[in-house]
Amino acid sequence: MTQSFEIPIDKRRNVLDPVPELLETSARTPLFRPPGGMPHWIVTDRELVRQILADDERFSSMPPPEQDGRKPDPHPGSLLQTDGAVHARLRRLVAPMFTVRQMKTLEPMMVRIVAERLDVLERAGQPADLMRHFARPVSGLILAEILGLPRDDLSELSRLGDHRASGHSPRRHSATSEYVGHFRKLVAAERRDPGEGLAGALIREHGNAVSDEEIAGICESIANGSIENTAETIALGTLALLCHPEQLALLRERPELMDRAVEELLRHVSVVAAVSPRTALVDVAIGGEVIRAGEVVSCSVFAANRCPYGHGGGDGHGSGDGNPDGDASADGLDIAREPANHLALGYGVHFCLGAALARLQMRVAFTGLLERFPNLRLGAEVEELRFRVLAPQFGVETLPVLW
Repeated sequence: MTQSFEIPIDKRRNVLDPVPELLETSARTPLFRPPGGMPHWIVTDRELVRQILADDERFSSMPPPEQDGRKPDPHPGSLLQTDGAVHARLRRLVAPMFTVRQMKTLEPMMVRIVAERLDVLERAGQPADLMRHFARPVSGLILAEILGLPRDDLSELSRLGDHRASGHSPRRHSATSEYVGHFRKLVAAERRDPGEGLAGALIREHGNAVSDEEIAGICESIANGSIENTAETIALGTLALLCHPEQLALLRERPELMDRAVEELLRHVSVVAAVSPRTALVDVAIGGEVIRAGEVVSCSVFAANRCPYGHGGGDGHGSGDGNPDGDASADGLDIAREPANHLALGYGVHFCLGAALARLQMRVAFTGLLERFPNLRLGAEVEELRFRVLAPQFGVETLPVLW
């Protein structure tokens, strides 16, 4: 269900703390049952999350049954909701198109789109909404280029995406059907005349060995995991830097830290609060508890990424030169620390297929933004910002900025 609420923010350390109760609970117990209903278990400890996400023999990524016992509809082509040989086959089809080398060929396109949207942001006048004029359009336009989607489809997909996350069931189901329909229409057109996007490439390279439903599902999976996640990370990453002026100054002074900054911002904001639920296939003893076969486990990426570094994330020490306050904990922001093995992009066989894409988009977007606006600053008090939880992501509704 979509929620909108004020989030208390400690400007010195915690830029984002959307679920303080979760962090407090995770400090006491790394594996617990939330009050009432699904999921049956929430896991917050980094090492336990890794164990579960890496265990594809005892935990399934297939959607769990509905609360009334009905099995959910199958999702052909879904990269997140398939297991075993089916998932491996789908991933083999798409993985060559998302390598680091392949993404580098797309960098000029990304630079062009970022420059275009920075022009729009500047023309909007001050204060301008970074989400509306920059973060969301950048992520959408880049994905449209990759998938071969018409630009005109983006606003409609964004609207349908919001409805899909709504708690209103009839509207949600209708929006889901329309959303999937967009990609089925795209694939039908590409099957007649394959273009340069992902759908066309799959058709050219694999022909009838991959079905139209599978290609539509692959495109939908990538869109689901890219548009909003990228937009929210750009916006919240910018907010994190603006709320930590010493970190922003360090990045301007040492632009060679950009790759580390991207990793740290991905970890720190963790816009995907929890990965797709896992269902236990057998009884599993873990974290001092027994998860029974059929029970559902939700792995909290946000909480796991905020675990103290002594809990599997490193040696417990920060970089020393990135944070003048000496805050070496995983709860703080330190763009110069050794990159942690964070979980913002997942783990195990379902590790984000578009990880190289996400990292490159972040680097190009942050580099362009900071170079264009050397005096970038918030256009509102932090306490005035409104945040949202749009399951499974969270983000900021608007982000007014000045320059």
